[in-house]
Amino acid sequence: MTTAFDPVDLAGTRLANRIAMAPMTRSRADGVHRTPSPLVAEYYAQRASAGLIVTEGIQPVPEGQGYPNTPGLHSREQIAAWREVTDAVHERGGKIYAQLMHAGRISHPDLLDGDLHPVAPSAVTPAGQLFAGTGLIDFVAPRELTGDQVREAIAGFAAAARNAVEAGFDGVEIHGANGYLVHQFLATGSNRRTDEWGGPVENRIRFAVEVARAVADEIGPERTAIRLSPANPYNDITETDTDETYTRLVDALEPLGLAYLHVTEAQPGGRELTLALRKRFSGTFVLNPATEGPTGPESLALIEDGTADLVAFGALFLANPDLPARLKAGGPYNTPDRGTFFGGDHRGYTDYPTL
Repeated sequence: MTTAFDPVDLAGTRLANRIAMAPMTRSRADGVHRTPSPLVAEYYAQRASAGLIVTEGIQPVPEGQGYPNTPGLHSREQIAAWREVTDAVHERGGKIYAQLMHAGRISHPDLLDGDLHPVAPSAVTPAGQLFAGTGLIDFVAPRELTGDQVREAIAGFAAAARNAVEAGFDGVEIHGANGYLVHQFLATGSNRRTDEWGGPVENRIRFAVEVARAVADEIGPERTAIRLSPANPYNDITETDTDETYTRLVDALEPLGLAYLHVTEAQPGGRELTLALRKRFSGTFVLNPATEGPTGPESLALIEDGTADLVAFGALFLANPDLPARLKAGGPYNTPDRGTFFGGDHRGYTDYPTL
């Protein structure tokens, strides 16, 4: 029987175990260059015993920023700062992927430099508010991307992936989940376009597929992954054809030969779709299961029964940097402190702060 503590081959990269650290927003990027601070290197190095670390969301382009003090991968300063992080993780034997996250409409001009403005597939203002450093403020209407700008956004992901490899990352995970730009193209509530990027399912999945294709062409499919969150309503997302959208999306991604597919379940009742996606994807399958609280040791059974190849832990990894050793020993576990979470612990569809 396969267990969480067995090694696994990730598209040619050997992982020491099948326990992944889920991406979690930390807002620790310093100064005008939005570079990760030295604390970030220490933070990830402490957790290098994970089979795979996936970083916090990193904006691939300046207008992709969605929260205060989040880091980018679009400048020389950022590449150099991330190199210190990846070196620290590798020195302790770990593997680390950069999660590329373009926030799209989940942003605000107050977070962006100069005259930059949030962008989206359509000019649909999300409901709710966001934290912009001094308090909660209302979202604004995003600017609808033109056809040329859509292609520029795709190119931005590819360029950031190239920067990630230069910075020493083992690969990149495209953030296609939780209501950010890639997810906004997938969802009918946020994508009201009538051109090749909107309308029927085959058009709405096009952006996600083309981003994955561009990144894979740039750095190799064996270093390219994507994260999806079917039926996740976070960030005012509305989906009307979830099963068809995601099965067709995974069918379109399958020929690309990506390193892994990372699925975040929105609710326990979504397991049937999870299993359908698992069956359709021949690469490594990473699961952040739907739970009533932070993902815990009981989720290791999902590896033993073949539901997933790796299980991603969020909040429990914050409180227990040596989580794989504690899981193997059966505890004890430090209890995650919800008071330290930026944005809260969104029970039911994720177990980490804002992402």
